[in-house]
Amino acid sequence: MKPEKQIKFPVFTSGIIQYTIVLLAITIVVFLCRPLATQQGYHIVSFILLFVVSIMAAFLGIGPILLASTISALVWNFFFIPPHFTFNIAATEDKFMFGSFFIVALVNGVLTNRIRRQEKLVREREYQTNALFQLAEELSKARSIERVLEVARGNFKNLFNATSFFILQDGNKNLGSYNQHVNEPFAEIVDTDIVKWVFQNSRKAGKYTDSFPDSSLTYYPLKGAQLNPGVVAIEFNKSVYEKNDAFWFAYFTQVSNALEREFLGELALKARILNESDKLYKTLFNLISHEFRIPIATIMGASDTLLMSHTSERNREELINEIFKASGRLNHLMENLLNMSRLESGKISIHLDWCDIIDLLNKVVKTLKLELEKFQFVSEISPEMPLAKLDFGLMEQAVYNLILNSCQNSPAGSTIRFEAEYENGFLVIQVEDNGPGFPPDTLDKVFEKFYKVNNSKSEGLGLGLSIVKGLAEAHQGTVKAENLLTGGARFTISIPTEIPDMIEIKLE
Repeated sequence: MKPEKQIKFPVFTSGIIQYTIVLLAITIVVFLCRPLATQQGYHIVSFILLFVVSIMAAFLGIGPILLASTISALVWNFFFIPPHFTFNIAATEDKFMFGSFFIVALVNGVLTNRIRRQEKLVREREYQTNALFQLAEELSKARSIERVLEVARGNFKNLFNATSFFILQDGNKNLGSYNQHVNEPFAEIVDTDIVKWVFQNSRKAGKYTDSFPDSSLTYYPLKGAQLNPGVVAIEFNKSVYEKNDAFWFAYFTQVSNALEREFLGELALKARILNESDKLYKTLFNLISHEFRIPIATIMGASDTLLMSHTSERNREELINEIFKASGRLNHLMENLLNMSRLESGKISIHLDWCDIIDLLNKVVKTLKLELEKFQFVSEISPEMPLAKLDFGLMEQAVYNLILNSCQNSPAGSTIRFEAEYENGFLVIQVEDNGPGFPPDTLDKVFEKFYKVNNSKSEGLGLGLSIVKGLAEAHQGTVKAENLLTGGARFTISIPTEIPDMIEIKLE
């Protein structure tokens, strides 16, 4: 059974000023038209009164127009229809004319008022449609939850002079304010119990509503297609609420969809990052386990042999040498992991001091003595090479990793070349080898963490070159890799440095 359609009666909301204007206007018309109260002129007065009623209908409410129509008919009868100053109408045609005047004045006034209200309604709808269009355009460009909230709060303030406060969920339906820059007093009056009720029931509540009407704020649910982002609390006056209540639904739908889009985007990004992190963790765990297992197994095997058997002095030296090499490799792996951790955390500190590049190279060569025995190592450093201002320990690690990388990727008996020079305010260090080089499409990847060229048999975690890059950048410098035309690879480190004053004096 269909519910009966309710009849809507006109609402009289006009103030006393509008009724006063009606009485004053008709009084002035009667006073000005008194000379027309003749047998031939009183018909003209009816048209003048109809015109005045039409004019007032374009500006006044329905109540004043009904009053204007009634009074204009009565005063026309009383002052202008013979006999004058009486409501009695002698002629039958005047009676008919009076009735027609009253009906025409009433209908004309009501219709004119209705047209005016319809025009006003059309203008309001046009304004609201334009507001929704602008909101949709701005929200489509917003690429974060913070930006969506900024757009929404700005539109609320500009369009309705209303202050808004958003309470969003965290993905597990736990509500909390979303890092908003609003004044603390407003944030403090938000009722968390009402917020939870609105979120759970997906219904508006608070001021001007049937639920929790004593609240100082009005709360609206933000409802999305797949999830509800949260709740918005708004502070505005009653006229704004009543005038735009039907408009809020479309407005909040736009905001909710934008928040849901960004919210789901963030969840998808977090899930993707978590998945990639899990893959990286497994890869790194397997890689570290493999790289650590080899030297540990070497140390344990050699130590067990030394402890459990009687070996010749030559074998003992070889076993001790293997233990030393495996310990050095293990120590190198640990240093690379620690250095990468320091570089990524930004906790690495640079202590610049004047350093001799020849001393730095000699220390690296001494450390890599066993590795370099298989190669022809050539160093080219000018005798006039000035001191360089850098962190000796960190640069030692960078050069160590470059030379070790060449040792691991070059055939035995080949040449590894080290060059250093001072050029236009930069210390330029180059390490060249005669290895296979790099595939052209991998040159921009060789400095990435854990990256190893396909089919590479070199030892290590793939951290050495990425550490070299980090240490060079810590010195405000750069590093690049390139393939040589004759075969092999070249690494170039460029670090800005100063020349000591004593060198400048000697040059002068």
